[in-house]
Amino acid sequence: MPSEWIEVRCYSGHTYAQEPRAFVWRGQEYAVEGIERAWREPAGPRWRVRSAAGTVTLGYDEAEDAWWLELAS
Repeated sequence: MPSEWIEVRCYSGHTYAQEPRAFVWRGQEYAVEGIERAWREPAGPRWRVRSAAGTVTLGYDEAEDAWWLELAS
């Protein structure tokens, strides 16, 4: 379950949401500094990314057409 719904800027080539580039969390924008892991779940794609906010998981829920963030444990 998503921790928080957020806004994400992403690269979209042949499909939407191919790779996150930046996200806005709690009023601050963070650049994605690196992608540690990318995978797909039934609801949509997921990425574990590094940023100035730390390591977080970003997910795109295709049915909701919305992005969410979860802090990495």
